[in-house]
Amino acid sequence: MSATLAKVNRKDNSNHDGADETSEKEQQEAIEHIDEVQNEIDRLNEQASEEILKVEQKYNKLRQPFFQKRSELIAKIPNFWEDEEALHYLSRVEVTEFEDIKSGYRIDFYFDENPYFENKALSKEFNVNESGDPVSKSTEIKWKAGKDLTKRVGQSPNKAGKKRQHEEPESFFTWFTDHSDAGADELGEVIKDDIWPNPLQYYLVPDMEDEEGDGDDDDDDEEEGLEDIDEGEEEEGEDDDEDGDGEDGEDDCEDD
Repeated sequence: MSATLAKVNRKDNSNHDGADETSEKEQQEAIEHIDEVQNEIDRLNEQASEEILKVEQKYNKLRQPFFQKRSELIAKIPNFWEDEEALHYLSRVEVTEFEDIKSGYRIDFYFDENPYFENKALSKEFNVNESGDPVSKSTEIKWKAGKDLTKRVGQSPNKAGKKRQHEEPESFFTWFTDHSDAGADELGEVIKDDIWPNPLQYYLVPDMEDEEGDGDDDDDDEEEGLEDIDEGEEEEGEDDDEDGDGEDGEDDCEDD
């Protein structure tokens, strides 16, 4: 009987070994098939990226005449791009994405004759170098004598009455010389993705904030008016009480 059990056990073990081999083989085949399918997905993703790029390039060209028309209309609005003194002379801003959109873009600022610098246009360009790293470069600003806005220092009196120098808030124009982190240039991204697509919305924001502020002032005035009325009623009530006490006192004296 023991010999029979031994035969059965050997047979069961051989079946388990065969099942394990089959399972490992199926898993390996599944992994190979997954890899093949993933390669197809990656191929389609690359194809999609290429087609999306072509569509973007197509519509970038279609948008150019409208950008040009918009620039001409903006030029009719004084100080549309106003932000600091020199920007009063800014007449036009343009954003150009390169033919290969993934490689970068350029922002051009056009200026009228001004007392600060000689340049008619200032540009900052963002792209990718041969190593695939993001880099930027910009126009050198030709400042007029004593007009470099990136080096301005103001004066203010200290407690002893003497004047002391202090640095003014950083100028917009320091952005042209800052190439420390081209891959995360916040101002460049804001101009390209937020301001450039719809500059009118950017221009109208201050007016909208003023309107909201005016409404808040009206509410405050109304609340103050209501408070005045409440205080007046309270004072009148106090006076009436005092008068009443006086009359009662006189009656008491007469009774005496």
